[in-house]
Amino acid sequence: MDRGDRRYWLAGQSGTIRGTFAHKDIAFEFGSWLSPEFKLYLIKEFQRLKEEEAKSTSLAWSFQRTLTKVNYKIHTDAIKAHLIPARLTRAQTATVYANEADLLNVALFGQTAGQWRLSNPTIKGNMRDAATLEQLVVLSNLESINSVLIHQGLDASMRLLQLNGIAITQMRSLVGMVGLHKMRGISRASIEEQK
Repeated sequence: MDRGDRRYWLAGQSGTIRGTFAHKDIAFEFGSWLSPEFKLYLIKEFQRLKEEEAKSTSLAWSFQRTLTKVNYKIHTDAIKAHLIPARLTRAQTATVYANEADLLNVALFGQTAGQWRLSNPTIKGNMRDAATLEQLVVLSNLESINSVLIHQGLDASMRLLQLNGIAITQMRSLVGMVGLHKMRGISRASIEEQK
């Protein structure tokens, strides 16, 4: 505390509104000094508020991650209906799905899931688990758009070009959006705590 800063001074007042007034920081410290119960109450209340804050900020991320998973179902249904021939083995079918997921990953993140894992060996989960709220919003949109493009019969290279352009446009719009910044409040630490 800067002793020269008048905001932190104690002030006595006489007249109709008598008493001693102090800056809230001084009042909390004085109350903590007077009563160990009060100090414990302050500590527990601070911890409770921080836990609530972490839950509310992670809720937005969790909701968007869930929405992305729902859109992934729409996406995989389009893949199943239009890209998977009738006589593929389970392994071949899994490869088709993985290739489509990587098409979206490259369109948005600029790399496949395998490339991301190699460059981030210490991070738990996958690249989508580590994505920002903005990236999850765009990914959710890309899954829906890609399912439409698949239904239209566009090949992978054409879809990649369109999806990449859409991802760039949407990320530019979302990065500056104040509402998302308020919702974001998500630190990597709060995401890691949930895992």
